[in-house]
Amino acid sequence: MSTVLKVENLDKIYRLGEVGTGTLSHDLNRWWYLVRGKEDPYAKVGQVNNRESKSQSDYVYALKDINFDVQQGEVLGVIGRNGAGKSTLLKIISQITSPSRGSIKAKGRIASLLEVGTGMNPELTARENIYLNGAILGMTKAEIRSKFDEIIDFSGCNLFVDTPIKRFSSGMRVRLGFAVAAFLEPEILIIDEVLAVGDAEFQNKAIGKMKDVSKNGGRTVLFVSHNMGAVKSLCPNSILLKDGELINSGKSDDIVGEYLKDQNQISELNSSERLEEIKNKPTYIDSIQFKNQNKEAVNEVISGHALNIEISVKSNRTISKGLLNILFLNKEGLPVSMIRSDEIGVKHTFDGRNSITIHIPKMNLRPEKYFINVVVADKNFEALNILDNIGYAASIEVLSSDFYDSGKLIKKGGFGIMNVKILK
Repeated sequence: MSTVLKVENLDKIYRLGEVGTGTLSHDLNRWWYLVRGKEDPYAKVGQVNNRESKSQSDYVYALKDINFDVQQGEVLGVIGRNGAGKSTLLKIISQITSPSRGSIKAKGRIASLLEVGTGMNPELTARENIYLNGAILGMTKAEIRSKFDEIIDFSGCNLFVDTPIKRFSSGMRVRLGFAVAAFLEPEILIIDEVLAVGDAEFQNKAIGKMKDVSKNGGRTVLFVSHNMGAVKSLCPNSILLKDGELINSGKSDDIVGEYLKDQNQISELNSSERLEEIKNKPTYIDSIQFKNQNKEAVNEVISGHALNIEISVKSNRTISKGLLNILFLNKEGLPVSMIRSDEIGVKHTFDGRNSITIHIPKMNLRPEKYFINVVVADKNFEALNILDNIGYAASIEVLSSDFYDSGKLIKKGGFGIMNVKILK
């Protein structure tokens, strides 16, 4: 097999709080170094994007010295914590943003689905967007027409093919975007966590299609997901990013195991870790913390005892029918419980800075380390419009207890506990 994607010595540096380097003299100095073929002088003072320590520099590495190859027909997983640099890496490969240093060498056309609606014009219909995307990929009208029916059937948008996609829900836009990216036959297909927006049936279809385009079509796929089960199922090999650096690469079983072990360090999340992810989001999750009833931050709770989850949401517009969704995952990445605010009968209004406390009076989970995925959405539409979605946002250790007051401690298992009584 031949190498279709080669990433060499890749850096991406940002100046905190600024666009460019912040001053004309810095920009001219940087340009003068680059035209002479010398290293960016401000790269030398940049520091690694370490989320546990406060920055001591105005410059920070979103990515630092990234090197890897991808072979034709390979499905490569890209995993890492929030803020690790995954989305930045994919944006550079997709040529949405440019690297500060290093190079990307790719053979063939690249199609990417990085955010809901990527590459779609909201004012155009589904039909028009399909032809537009095909033209951008360099396909003829006849080539696009030959794939048109497959795209529409896969996306499930048959009834809305001539409807402007601004009327589509986020799930419908993702289905259409994925179908366009997959069926218009790019040599390299890049898929970010955006697939989490779709329902379970669509996710299964999408994973099946990605396997098909790689195995039978010989196309290369880069897949980012916080669903470790999907990564292990779809990707024979993966790379692990942490604080902007490539920590390890190899068989997905080994890399996922290393990643999940590292997740034990998670206790809370703050938006400063997600600068690249949230800069274009009008509504986003700002911070997440677990707290006990005394309002003290904690990273463990006794099974059967109370727990509060405090979530801050920032919005620069008014969302009158906001929804909050929290999914609990065990250490294997499998869902074990879920909380939806609309099922509780609560409608959130997101406007400015909003603080939401979810009170769990009795933690009905067996002893183990658990992680949470958090979603905020807008229910002003027929279907959910996902505003922000964070996988593995925080972790909580559940400790064993005499849950049933039986004189016996409950055993580990990573599952929920039913509050039952056995009648004799």
